[in-house]
Amino acid sequence: RGRGSAAAMAGFVRELERRAGPALRLQQRAKGGVGSVVWDAALVLAKFLETGACPLARRHVLELGAGTGAVGIMAATLGADVTVTDLEELQELLLVNIENNKHLVTGSLRAKVLKWGEDVTEFQPPPDYILMADCIYYEESLEPLLKTLKDLTGPDTCVLCCYEQRTMGKNPEIERKYFELLQMDFELEKIPLDKHDEEYRSEDIHIMNIHRKQTVGP
Repeated sequence: RGRGSAAAMAGFVRELERRAGPALRLQQRAKGGVGSVVWDAALVLAKFLETGACPLARRHVLELGAGTGAVGIMAATLGADVTVTDLEELQELLLVNIENNKHLVTGSLRAKVLKWGEDVTEFQPPPDYILMADCIYYEESLEPLLKTLKDLTGPDTCVLCCYEQRTMGKNPEIERKYFELLQMDFELEKIPLDKHDEEYRSEDIHIMNIHRKQTVGP
């Protein structure tokens, strides 16, 4: 496979300020589809983690569809043991970003391939937190994503799903279907806007706190 031009590979760096200490430096790629830039929902979720609403120190955290790794890397700077996951073609970008920010990490951080809908045995036992930013794009990925969420979550796993509400084309329909399917197995609670980071927030970016429905005994 060709490596593309050096310029395309070099991409451009997005700095993400932190409340304490130096900013995260996130390499992005000009080419490479949706996973290669830091989306607004990732910024909102990363900055929400910094509010301390969810205790992350020494917790096991898994990020799905990590892209540049912004959210997972932020969690690792807050003391979490983080595995950022995405498709094979995004591993190189994830590794670059882990390397660029490893001096800020107070927990631990690694990247692994996880393809939604496939076996997740190597990611067991269930993590304390699953982080997802802007993972609802394509109708065909809804079922595999939901399967992965069901396979990964234990009774105590907290899933934080941050997404930008999009009104164009099929987006509203896909979103509605996703939350409908999700509610079959999960309890959903919206985190109010005033709990988001005071600067990194937007009316059309939502953070959902999602837990497995507790199965009632016999």
